[in-house]
Amino acid sequence: MNGNNSTTGRNTPERLPDAARLAAQWKSIDWNHAEAVVNRLQARIAKATQEKKWHTVKRLQYLLTHSYYAKLLAVRKVTTNKGKNTSGVDKELWSTPASKMRAALSLSDKGYKAHPLRRVYIDKKGKKAKRPLGIPTMYDRAMQALYALALDPVSEVTADKHSFGFRKGRCAQDACEYAFSYFARKVSPEWVLEGDIKGCFDNISHNWLIENIPMDKNVLKQFLKAGFVFKGDLFPTDDGTPQGGVISPILANMALDGLEKVLSDRFHTNRLGKVDLRFKNAHKVNLVRYADDFIISAATEEIALEAKELVREFLASRGLELSEEKTLITHIDDGFDLLGWTFRKFKGKLIVKPSKKALCAFKSALSETILRRGKAWKQDVLIEKLNQQIRGWTKYHHSVCASEAFAHIDYILFELLWRWAKRRHPHKGRWWVSTKYWHRKGNRSWVFCTEDKELLRVDHIPIVRHTRVRMDANPYLEPEYFTERRFKHGMKRLSGRFKLIWKNQNGCCHHCGLPMEISDEREIFFKIPKSQGGKDEVPNMAYVHKHCQTIFLERCANAG
Repeated sequence: MNGNNSTTGRNTPERLPDAARLAAQWKSIDWNHAEAVVNRLQARIAKATQEKKWHTVKRLQYLLTHSYYAKLLAVRKVTTNKGKNTSGVDKELWSTPASKMRAALSLSDKGYKAHPLRRVYIDKKGKKAKRPLGIPTMYDRAMQALYALALDPVSEVTADKHSFGFRKGRCAQDACEYAFSYFARKVSPEWVLEGDIKGCFDNISHNWLIENIPMDKNVLKQFLKAGFVFKGDLFPTDDGTPQGGVISPILANMALDGLEKVLSDRFHTNRLGKVDLRFKNAHKVNLVRYADDFIISAATEEIALEAKELVREFLASRGLELSEEKTLITHIDDGFDLLGWTFRKFKGKLIVKPSKKALCAFKSALSETILRRGKAWKQDVLIEKLNQQIRGWTKYHHSVCASEAFAHIDYILFELLWRWAKRRHPHKGRWWVSTKYWHRKGNRSWVFCTEDKELLRVDHIPIVRHTRVRMDANPYLEPEYFTERRFKHGMKRLSGRFKLIWKNQNGCCHHCGLPMEISDEREIFFKIPKSQGGKDEVPNMAYVHKHCQTIFLERCANAG
């Protein structure tokens, strides 16, 4: 039984405290302490996995999934992420402190039965076919987040070293840097297998997952066999992990882990089963994988074909297969695309730049914002929306050779904004339109700006080389390495006074004291509010998590 009034799931549920007490309890939680307790358990799970003490792993996972603090963190995760306002089949949302606390106290595996998923379809980039998403209920999402806390330390230890997607402390830029290192030198491999798995998330074998994933089998079956509802009809789920589930990326990663070992056993080891550099250097087989996208380097086309057959056999045991249309073997001089970048050698020199597909997609997004959604917006609103898009896209691409792409985007932006301005004033001349929307700022002319807002110059964004993560680093066993890495990452990405703010607080949230990711949802906090005479200066400003700021404001409101 999973009633809202139950803490144990027994037939005679224990009554939970009233709403006011629950709300006060949620607002008084020490999140720093909660994170510390859960992190200690996760570190123990990772260490036990490393030592292959599977009985200890199982025992520690049970402790974590029944931990009060882990349940709190699971609820916080599903109520602060992007899907917090999207409900499942029960139409329930946890928007109040009381409902969040009630949910945390009611999480239990006793008699747990997952609700069916709400099926929706979203557009695929550059394709007419739509991608199916399964949206669990809030309760099921929280349960998945809870068990993900216990499963992720295991997956980090058992993961392929050159796997980068949906992993803590790793990103697409790390995959880019390792791919660059494989092809950049004169003696580097010249052939590459571009792998694409057909419907990876939708076709993973349930039997393989149940037999091989080290977690509570009954709970895992509930996650996998929940079914989905579409247009009022209930459909079963016989294969795959639902795209939209919190735990699905971890399950998919664990299903694909082991591919690196298969390739190493064939191309890197001798008859005694030991890695031999002579074989490794001769075959030049290396793997880079980001979720279900991967590339395999090879010295010759024949070796690439052999690697393809090994991958096909590996996937077949997991209920998966390669897409024949998208799985290609290409020469490095012809180039290949990976994660929105094009890798290609020109006269022996490897150049990595944003792919044509990525450029076209971003230009389409800008056109949609300016000429369709923003045709009636005020100029300052349009500038704010465009700056968000520009920051996001350039943040992703600014570690490669993107100067030409950035300059091209600037040109496209001007053309689109000129069309936007002319459409608003069809009876005005060019001089009148230009002087209304474009002004001089310092040494720059033709700046699209208002008194308060200014459009970013894309070609002024610096190119900063990404420092790749150490391939054997584990975020649960070496937290200091990743904390320092996050801080340095922020120091590279930020500039001006924002960089000073980040430096002054060592990359930690002012409210909770926990390390921040530069990609986290964050806000500027004024220690002395502007309404009370506080100044817009560095000593009075601090970075805070968005959810921490929400909790802080709620506490201030209650105190007042």
